[in-house]
Amino acid sequence: MKPLSGLTRRHLMQCSAAGLGAAAFGLTPRMGHAQTSVALQLSWLHSTQFAGSYIAQDRGFWRDAGLDVALLPGGPNAPVEPPVVSGTALVGISAADYTAAAVAEGAPFKIIGVAMQNNPFAIASLAANPVNTPADLEGKRIGMALANTPVLQALCTLNGVDIDAIEIVPTQYSPQPLVAGEVDCLLCWATDLPVAMTIQGVDNVTMLMADHGYAVHSQTYIATEDSLANRRAEIVALMAGEVAGWEAYREDTEAATDLTLAMFPDAGLDRDTQLLQAERQVPLMFSELTDANGFGWWSDDTVAANIETLALLGRDVSADLWDRSILEEVHAG
Repeated sequence: MKPLSGLTRRHLMQCSAAGLGAAAFGLTPRMGHAQTSVALQLSWLHSTQFAGSYIAQDRGFWRDAGLDVALLPGGPNAPVEPPVVSGTALVGISAADYTAAAVAEGAPFKIIGVAMQNNPFAIASLAANPVNTPADLEGKRIGMALANTPVLQALCTLNGVDIDAIEIVPTQYSPQPLVAGEVDCLLCWATDLPVAMTIQGVDNVTMLMADHGYAVHSQTYIATEDSLANRRAEIVALMAGEVAGWEAYREDTEAATDLTLAMFPDAGLDRDTQLLQAERQVPLMFSELTDANGFGWWSDDTVAANIETLALLGRDVSADLWDRSILEEVHAG
């Protein structure tokens, strides 16, 4: 399932906010020099889901490193992987399961950064009939796209739950079936349908699947092996800007939301919804691991957990799908 955000936008950020500058993240200023044009392919439509990238662009983190970065929106008809393979985009934002599928078809990708430390897939339910643990799913009706059945099966396998004891009801991606009582819970992203219900005043519960063993890196940065070999300096500069932008986002999600709204005034984004999405995204993107090593980091243990979960999804990958050398260079700076 591609990232579905139904969310916001509004007002320019001050360059001094969060006290973060390009030099602090290893970006060497090259003011006055020609800018190298590159593109970052986003995984979905513009929203606060990508506000760290907007901050990097707005505050000149990339410009000061000699890059002119175009942020290409994704969407239902704009998959991430083809522009990266073709070279239209230098780096793309994908997910480990999508990347694994592309690599199985021969795409020369490496995962070079992990924005979401915890996968955003969740089970949303009403507070009056909550799903707090995977075991609570037995006897429940779950609304979801049938294409996501392997995701539910993986969660059940990881937690010893009988999937045959769960009634799967095909639904559109909306909170309405749950609110109307047509189902008891929904398979969704923690940052969209639960947010929409909260904004509407519907008391709901979110069970994050990552808290129950579902380990699939999401909002991951991918690049081709050729680009890593021949355009390394540009990738390092782009990722350094991302690191700076997302650290600033973490410091002030309200300012990040306002910037999103200001940059995309015609995107139909609701400020309250976008702000809550931004706030709920923080614990997905930052952890003790990133506090110790820097934004985008991963460990051998998290890769091993990803390999286990991906195998349950029918994707057999090895640890060399992940290449941490770019982040090591960024954070060393």
